[in-house]
Amino acid sequence: MDDLLKQLALCIERGKASKEAPYPPDMKGQDGASELTQQALAASISPNDILHKALMVGMNNIGEKFSRGEAFIPELLISAKAMKAAMEHLKPYFDSGVAQHKGTIVLGTVAGDLHDIGKNIVRMVLEGAGWQVIDLGVDASTEKFVQAVDQDPTRIVGLSALLTTTMVNMEDTVKQIKQKYPQAQIYIGGAPVSKEFNDKIGADGYFPDPHSFAKHLAAQASK
Repeated sequence: MDDLLKQLALCIERGKASKEAPYPPDMKGQDGASELTQQALAASISPNDILHKALMVGMNNIGEKFSRGEAFIPELLISAKAMKAAMEHLKPYFDSGVAQHKGTIVLGTVAGDLHDIGKNIVRMVLEGAGWQVIDLGVDASTEKFVQAVDQDPTRIVGLSALLTTTMVNMEDTVKQIKQKYPQAQIYIGGAPVSKEFNDKIGADGYFPDPHSFAKHLAAQASK
């Protein structure tokens, strides 16, 4: 069983989504994340163990490489694709309550901004780390974020922006959520964003990459 989980973690790290996937070339024809997840379930390995001992391990490995400059956005996207292939088989267990998420995060690109590549990477990394993500998409209004938190005030909020002209919309969203829910956790990210801007608008944290964000959330969840 340990060997199966190790091989599954490697498929996530290398981005081997399925047996048919041509990438990476040195794993051509081998079972990928999809097949190995099915095999793990058939071997009565719990969905939580598959998530925590294989999928999260693989995503963490590629994340560490990214942080060290040994992997780049294309590698992250390919790993995320493999992660998605595996999660398709685990989703029914989470939906039924057999497996448990760490919590729920509302994620979206703020109003006026139509960029979603960075947000999508963050979403896939967080899902790979065991979080349920409610993705509001791009050009998400302050009202959309507030309504999502209205449904469950314990939800964590993540705001993304790629344009300096849309950063101001982060401030309005943070302000309105905090006025209604002072204890809400709101985090921001995106190319033009900085810690100084985070402090200025009263958000709870800025992270330059998705893996540092996931690590922070994991540390908070374990307290």
